[in-house]
Amino acid sequence: MTQRPIIGIVMNYDDNGTYFSKMPWYALRCNYFESIERAGGIPIALPFQVNAVPDYIGLLDGLVISGGQDYPPEFYGEEALPNVINLIKGGRAEFDFKILDAALKKNIPVLGICAGEQAINIYFGGTLLQDIQTHDPKAMNHLKPRPTTESSHAISVTEGTLLHRITGKTLYEVNSSHHQSVHKVGRGLVVNAVAPDGVIEGVEHPGYKFCLGVEWHPEFEICPEDTKIFNAFVKAAGS
Repeated sequence: MTQRPIIGIVMNYDDNGTYFSKMPWYALRCNYFESIERAGGIPIALPFQVNAVPDYIGLLDGLVISGGQDYPPEFYGEEALPNVINLIKGGRAEFDFKILDAALKKNIPVLGICAGEQAINIYFGGTLLQDIQTHDPKAMNHLKPRPTTESSHAISVTEGTLLHRITGKTLYEVNSSHHQSVHKVGRGLVVNAVAPDGVIEGVEHPGYKFCLGVEWHPEFEICPEDTKIFNAFVKAAGS
């Protein structure tokens, strides 16, 4: 039996028919898997099989909810704005909340990235800004103002939070790429990072072994702090 922690990663889904396949397919960037492996974990991909959630959780030591498209607003009690049309597909929304619930009930470490951070907030009863620019036209452009391999803006990290303990920083640059963000903060969650315009960039729940959500994409590891996040996550999964 392996001693390295097994980390499940939720995939993305497409059914538009592309050069890759005319049939529906799962996919995820390699750097998610590579970051987990470099941190000492064994990454495995998770198809959206809701009935298999108990079996998945029985195998896993940690869970990554990856970035993706928009969760249906009805999941947090709102009607969709006209420009919220890039909805998550293939049953992923239902699967994400089922496996997140199972992971938290087992109290295994959870890392939510971009949409995954938003899923954590929704799970605890929070809501989202369905479109940051619609809500506040003066807000920064958080949707790929630069390539994801480069920093987009700085974040201010809340002292005393898990994110602060991991990174040792109160200010550093991240590669955010999103048009939605946390609005009402979910029950028990603590905001751990904000952008210069006040947009929430990260949340965490201190009541669990490791429950951390970040709005940027640390799997690109554009700075030492990103690597520290994966190292801390995998270490927690192995303890």
